[in-house]
Amino acid sequence: MTTTPVLSRFASPPDLYIERFNIALGQYMGALQSIVPLFIYMNKFYIETKLNRDLKDDLIKLFTEHVAEKHIYSLMPLLLEAQSTPFQVTPSTMANIVKGLYTLRPEWVQMAPTLFSKFIPNILPPAVESELSEYAAQDQKFQRELIQNGFTRGDQSRKRAGDELAYNSSSACASSRGYR
Repeated sequence: MTTTPVLSRFASPPDLYIERFNIALGQYMGALQSIVPLFIYMNKFYIETKLNRDLKDDLIKLFTEHVAEKHIYSLMPLLLEAQSTPFQVTPSTMANIVKGLYTLRPEWVQMAPTLFSKFIPNILPPAVESELSEYAAQDQKFQRELIQNGFTRGDQSRKRAGDELAYNSSSACASSRGYR
């Protein structure tokens, strides 16, 4: 099983490498959803009973050993870098990869626990009341960084822009006795 054409790191920028890994992971996991049901009889009466294994687990193990393990040490620094730059990689792509890596090998959480905790609940230990001020300071720092990078809060005087127009026009329509 060769992965060179799909995941060639040297021929592409980091975000493209991440996207290609996401595509490969998604295609493989999607294929599992078709392959395992096709071989359900073989799985039930041969693999599970004679070999004491499961076809889906075996196929996930193959992908882990032949693809993911070969790319994890290149991929993880890129994911960490992409996480530090908002929207360099789409949030859905980050979520798919992180959840997929966790499915393949949960021990990979130790490589970047903060990254995994953003997409998988209960990875980090629970919050401690005595550290609430530190959490608030981290959030404020993050908000300042977003503002410095051009993300603005917008007009905070109304919940949504244009609500005033919607209410005025809807009230005019509501009072008219049109087609009933």
